[in-house]
Amino acid sequence: MKNILRNSYIMLIALLLACKGQGNKEAAEELTMYCAAGMKPAVEQIAKAYQKEYGVNVNLQYGGSGTLLSNILVANQGDLYLAADESYIQKAQEKGLLDETQPLAYLKPVIAVKANNPLKIKSLADLKNKDIKLAIANPEAASIGKVLKKILTQSGEWEEFKPFIEVMKPTVNEVANDVKIGTVDAGIIWDAVANQYPELEYIEVPEWQKYTQQVTFGVLKSTKNPTAALKFMRYLSARDKGLTTFSSLGYEPIEGDVWNEKPEILFYSGGVNRLAVDKTIQEFEKREGVEVVRVYNGCGILVSQIRSGQKPDAYLSCDVTFMDQVEDSFQEINNVSSTDIVIVTDIDNSKKIVDLESLTRSGLKLGVCNPKQSALGALTVNMLDKVGLTEDIMKNVVVQTPTADLLVNQLRTGALDAAIVYAANVAQVLDKVTVVKIERKEATATQNIGINTSSKYKYLTRRLYQKITSETSQQSYLANGFSWISPEKQLLQ
Repeated sequence: MKNILRNSYIMLIALLLACKGQGNKEAAEELTMYCAAGMKPAVEQIAKAYQKEYGVNVNLQYGGSGTLLSNILVANQGDLYLAADESYIQKAQEKGLLDETQPLAYLKPVIAVKANNPLKIKSLADLKNKDIKLAIANPEAASIGKVLKKILTQSGEWEEFKPFIEVMKPTVNEVANDVKIGTVDAGIIWDAVANQYPELEYIEVPEWQKYTQQVTFGVLKSTKNPTAALKFMRYLSARDKGLTTFSSLGYEPIEGDVWNEKPEILFYSGGVNRLAVDKTIQEFEKREGVEVVRVYNGCGILVSQIRSGQKPDAYLSCDVTFMDQVEDSFQEINNVSSTDIVIVTDIDNSKKIVDLESLTRSGLKLGVCNPKQSALGALTVNMLDKVGLTEDIMKNVVVQTPTADLLVNQLRTGALDAAIVYAANVAQVLDKVTVVKIERKEATATQNIGINTSSKYKYLTRRLYQKITSETSQQSYLANGFSWISPEKQLLQ
């Protein structure tokens, strides 16, 4: 009996230790983020708050944006990279180092001097003076140095300006510190960095306004836990979390999404797109750790719901004409794909259907989509009107449905002799039906996508858009009877 009790006690202790170990493992979860030095005051505070709230330690590696990029390229490890200049993010993408990206704030280059500006420096011309000690950040290492060199090279002043540079520093913070302690008289830094130092003031150069930079960060391909990295990305860039810290410290933040540990995106889509996008959406949900609530239906029904006050975060249309009806509610609208409108009949084509006129034959049981509920229905009526066959064909219509997949099902059961559908509706059953091409320019539907202007998850929804328009998604579209249309323009960050 004593042995049984002792063994039970040992098992209980082992179980408790195992549970404790699992808890420690969760609490010790860590992310590594390479962070531009100029962002340190804000990012450090946010990382500490995140650890306190979610138990995840964010290991921050500071440096110049260029230096950090070189380190990432060599080390090929880490989770996130934040650069003060978006061009470094673009370089990282070109080198295949980054996946998702997210903007944070805006920075302007300025001239920093001691408070009260004892030397009365007012412009860039005042710095071309051997009696004024000037510090800048190294253009090869830091964003601010790179931007300054670009500004002065484009104006033809770089070579003339170089002799007046007293010292080059690896980071923008070191330039600010040199001005603060009086090692130099002036330095070129970011406005937000100058705001961190009560001992400094800064002079804005009007010609430099167009060189305002976007602070951007992204998820590294080397990350072992993309879902955790993306969660911290959302937290850092949320208007009611990380961005409040940026704002309080003198940065100019983006609008940002609302914070939610597991947000839900409401996604409206015409039924024809379902097979092409659903797998992509599932993969997006898993990677981001979010939920996408999908509503697939006829576009006429979806548009009516939007007009009555429903606010999906994104809407993927069956045809651009149905996006046009609600375009005031959406932004960043881009074409994604197209598919032909076709006639489908039984595998043997027993009714010898060869064109639209064949559908006028007496006694034919025809199915079409409802023009008030469906984009395909409206396009079908428009096409028949153009060829003058509306009355003769519609007399054979025995069923009108909100989506074309219902017509395909009825055709295959023998309830219909023929139906007018999208080519995409029958891409997976081509061995079971006959498809008759309609030789009319009206027999094509173009699908486009937009982000709701009132969405509280615009940036998250934009990443979903980017997945839907990715090369991987393209293969799914092509396999499901669509033609691919590259986005007409890149989405603005």
